[in-house]
Formats: sequence, C-alpha cells, structure tokens
Amino acid sequence: MRKAWLIAGVSAGMALAFVALLVIGTFSAAAGLFGGGVDAKNRALGLAKGAVPARYQALVQKWGNLCPELTPALLAAQLYQESGWNPRAQSHAAAQGIAQFIPGTWATHGIDGDGDGDRDVWDPADAIPSAASYDCAMAKYVSKAPGDPTSNMLAAYNAGPYAVIKYGGVPPYKETQNYVKVIQTLEKSFARPVGRVDPSRQAAGAIEFAQKRIGTPYLWGGNGTPEHGGRFDCSGLTQAAYRTVDIELPRVANDQYNAGPHPSREELLPGDLVFFSDDLTNSRAIRHVGIYVGGGYMINAPRPGAVIRFDKIDTPDYFGATRVTEEGAKSLPTLPPEA
Repeated sequence: MRKAWLIAGVSAGMALAFVALLVIGTFSAAAGLFGGGVDAKNRALGLAKGAVPARYQALVQKWGNLCPELTPALLAAQLYQESGWNPRAQSHAAAQGIAQFIPGTWATHGIDGDGDGDRDVWDPADAIPSAASYDCAMAKYVSKAPGDPTSNMLAAYNAGPYAVIKYGGVPPYKETQNYVKVIQTLEKSFARPVGRVDPSRQAAGAIEFAQKRIGTPYLWGGNGTPEHGGRFDCSGLTQAAYRTVDIELPRVANDQYNAGPHPSREELLPGDLVFFSDDLTNSRAIRHVGIYVGGGYMINAPRPGAVIRFDKIDTPDYFGATRVTEEGAKSLPTLPPEA
C-alpha cells in the first residue's frame, strides 16, 4: 500500500483554494508553451521509460531501427495495437502471436530472429524482428509512391503495397486510413519526447471534477455511479474526470498510460496523469494512477478505508506521467491488452 498523507483539518473551501493556487502557479510557469511542440519530422528514436515491457525492450529498440521509415516507438505502437504485448494472442481471422501474422504472411515473411534454427510465430524473439522486417519490406515496395514514406509503409502493411501504388499513397479505405492514424498517434505514447510536450487544453476541466470529490470515500471498482454511492477507485476517478471534457479513457490504470505522450518529472503540468508501479521497467505492471495538480501533489483515490485526497507524487514507486490527448485516448486498442 502507498504511504498515506492527508492535509489534516483542511476545510473543503481551503482544499479548493489549495488546488487553485497550485494550478495557477504551475500554468503560469508554463505560459507561452501553447502552440509550440516538436516538428512532426523530428521523430524520436528512443523509447519512453518503461513503455515497452522490459523483456521486449531490447528487441524493439534494435529492430525498430531497421529502416529509415521505422522507429522503435512506431514498432512498439504496432505491437501494442496488434496484441497488447500478448505473445499468445490469436484473432478470429487466425492472426497469431505478438505481431498477429496470418499463416500465409508468416510463411513468406517470418524470419529466424534469434538464430536458433526455427521460425516460430509464437516466439517474440522471431515475431518482433519479423514485424520490423515486414514493415521495411513494405516500405521498399512503395518507396516510389508520393506522400509520407512512413504513412505509405503502414498503409501497405494494412492494405497491401499494390493498393498504395494504385492510389499514389494511403488508399481511400476507411480501415487503412484509421490504421495509419492510430499507429502514428500511438507512436507518441511510446517515444521518448524530443523537446517539450504541449500542455493539455482540457486539464482544467478534469481537475475541477476531481477536486470536487475530495473527501469522498474510496471504493474498489468504483465508477462514481449512484449504485456505487458516488465513490471511486483510482482509475475510476481519472476516467470520470476526463470524461467530463469529452475524453474517454480506458478503465484500467496501466491502459491509461498510453493515452498520450510522457512528460518528464520536471515538465509536469496540472491535469497530467501520474502513475505508480512496483516494477519501474514495465508499463503493463502499473497499479495506481492520480491526477497531478502542481507543486508535487496529486488528487488521489488511494486505497480502501481512505478518502480521495491530496498526496505527494515523489515516492519510490513513481513510474511516470502521461499528458492525456483526445487523439491518444481514441487510438488505444478496444480490447484489454493482455486478455
């Protein structure tokens, strides 16, 4: 359990004032950041801390640099979208393994990534290199098509290279256009940011919702509904807070981690989600989330027997943060990643 910290004897009005001071102070320090950001062409080659499970990180980092159109973060986004890092995943269309190859494609494009003498679609040491190799093969096939080479590569991966060549870029298929957009959006949640991360314009609304729940008793599995007595657990609170600003987050804390880019501890702003884990190498092991309000504090639904309150974020189990974006939330897989 996380160490409890409570502002003793603080009235509801003083609590709201405390949040207001933190939020105003932190956003004042960030004045002038809106409208900034990183050039879309300046794509990060590194991975965000812990975003890829530790057992796959070296593979993704190595093979994600196989060709210029690919990055480790883009490869990670594909694998997460395809299987949620589940090496035993199997779809109704017979797609198999962590990279979701169908048997015919695997027979042609599967490689022996670990050099052990076999090509095993269920072995991530083969499947992850094969996914990267297949991406780069698609990029080569469509290299003369007009448009963004990475978008064309992803479109070829989804619809086949001949469709990209035929239409001179991403084909007008809704599924393919959505696939390209989703993977490139998810890439931002796996990449180590290059430069600053733009502030969230919806953060104030999420904080306003959460601060009005201070003092509400915690309920495991609580979504704040009438049948739950208006009570929440940690991820139920963050989901409900962002729902008020028309951003729909997943229900589970470790899924919420991929709903946007990851600011560093020094770059935190009010409204960022802050995450905690006993395994600081793996975002899938995240077990707790709160809403940052500035000054090193979050609004937090901590545990059974406690109430929603302010807590410090600087603890040994602090994992990292996510600046939630509408596009980021919409790009997350609809199925639980490791179901």
